[in-house]
Amino acid sequence: MRWCGWSQENRRHVAVRQAAAWCYRGGSISAEPRINDRIRVPEVRLVGPSGEQVGIVPLAKALELAQEYDLDLVEVAATARPPVCKLMDYGKFKYESAMKAREARKNQAHTVIKEMKLRPKIDPHDYDTKKGHVVRFLKQGDKVKITIMFRGREQSRPELGFRLLQRLASDVEELGFIESNPKQDGRNMIMVLGPHKKKTEAMAEAREAQAARKAERQGYTPDAETAEEAAEAPAEVQPEASADTPSEA
Repeated sequence: MRWCGWSQENRRHVAVRQAAAWCYRGGSISAEPRINDRIRVPEVRLVGPSGEQVGIVPLAKALELAQEYDLDLVEVAATARPPVCKLMDYGKFKYESAMKAREARKNQAHTVIKEMKLRPKIDPHDYDTKKGHVVRFLKQGDKVKITIMFRGREQSRPELGFRLLQRLASDVEELGFIESNPKQDGRNMIMVLGPHKKKTEAMAEAREAQAARKAERQGYTPDAETAEEAAEAPAEVQPEASADTPSEA
């Protein structure tokens, strides 16, 4: 047999290792808290629906209170002695937690570094196009890494790249600032521009602008609503002359 010749301590050690390996593979560990009949302890420290401390009560009593309030008994601190349980609507709690997590992910701002590459002798039209991209990135709250690429004899004229970077930084100074001064990196010269506006602020403004454009497309602007109300208002009706009333000669 497998266990022949093994001491009881060795058998226990192997069993514990196998159980740990099974749990590591996701066999029996769940992130969900234990609720209602899944709680297997003789007594719990109970917290009421409004957060009031009920005290240490038998599990049967806690389940009875949960049924009386039409709520769930949820184990919120399994490592405590005795475990802490709370009376709550577990379905509603899970839904609200999911919505909060979704909203947090929605408002989460990731630092993004965009890159724009230019040549020292760039054409004016191309420069305006590249500058437009840099302006758009900065408005979105992103950093921009500007790279000047030197080729051939241009490497002996680094001042051309420096002046170009200074010109670009001056053109977008209302939206960004020089976070990393120009420096030579082999055949390239690099400068990093940082936005004045935080990423979260830029995201909020973008959502507001999108909502405003949507409302405008649907015709819900204040002026349109006023005109619509005026058109729907009933016109004043003049009283008709009665047959008994004598007319003026």
